[in-house]
Amino acid sequence: MPIDLRSDTVTLPSPRMREAMARAEVGDDVFGEDPTINALEALVAERTGKEAAVFVASGTMGNLSSLLAHAQRGQEVILGDESHIYHYEAGGASALGGLVFHPVATRDDGVMPVEAIAAALRPSAEWLAPPGVICVENTHNRCGGAIMTPDYIAAVGDLARAHGLPVHLDGARLFNASVALGLPLTAWTEHVTSVQVCLSKGLAAPVGSLVAGPRAFVARARRARKMLGGGMRQAGVLAAAGLVALEDMVDRLADDHANARLLADGLARLPGLLLDPGRVATNIIVFGLAAGLDNAAFVDALRREGVLVIDLGRGRLRAVTHYSITADDCRTALAACERTLARMTATTSPA
Repeated sequence: MPIDLRSDTVTLPSPRMREAMARAEVGDDVFGEDPTINALEALVAERTGKEAAVFVASGTMGNLSSLLAHAQRGQEVILGDESHIYHYEAGGASALGGLVFHPVATRDDGVMPVEAIAAALRPSAEWLAPPGVICVENTHNRCGGAIMTPDYIAAVGDLARAHGLPVHLDGARLFNASVALGLPLTAWTEHVTSVQVCLSKGLAAPVGSLVAGPRAFVARARRARKMLGGGMRQAGVLAAAGLVALEDMVDRLADDHANARLLADGLARLPGLLLDPGRVATNIIVFGLAAGLDNAAFVDALRREGVLVIDLGRGRLRAVTHYSITADDCRTALAACERTLARMTATTSPA
């Protein structure tokens, strides 16, 4: 089996998850009659400090359902130009909701400066698309798993409230931020209107995310989920794995962070590789290669060594630690990177 560092989405469910899925009590969720889903939604609402929650098939569905519930056709979604919603969710808010993306320049640490968000909130005029919702992301995928602090999220929330706007938090990896800083989810969620949290990344469930927020908002998001084809029936078999994820897998995220630190420290020492290990805060490592070395060739050569990483484009590569990756796997991956870089450097050196 390769050492798969492409994403924490490649994690496999734990044995206890599989057992729970086999034993799950189920019903028809569209009728609100699946007791396991109901229990999962109640637990996530409690953990996030929100009135209600709804189980969705994926983080993308959760984010899109949230945007459709918050904003109307022709309104703007204010979000970072490095955000997951902007890059990796197939333009669903525009294609299916008639919403207009208004990207804001994102710093290397994942932060959209609050003053830049304020500048994006243009004055009311008949020729301008009005703002509908502000989106933030935590941890930040394309910015190396960077953590947005509660103080920053609070400042964004204050700005939004001053303009009468909702804030949606793409918290696909919010549990990573919570474990890394030793704070409850509510340290962030109290400052936003809605939040999406993912179970199928570091928490290792096979399927599913949840959207939480005010009860009326969740009712709209549930309807949007139905429109998107996400009205599930006896999906308690999936929710059962999610309950185990919340019971067993949150605290062990610290292991992923420690393995990412081990890997980052080793990568930073390799000639030809560009990385500041001090910027690795959770389980995502974004790095680059020295001038003259080709990212695609590196990824392909590393794959032949049995190690999988991903090319983010614009000179950036990514490795992600997760439930299926051990410290020994990280050491093996480091040795493979060292061999690969040595070969590439030798072939690019002048005679």
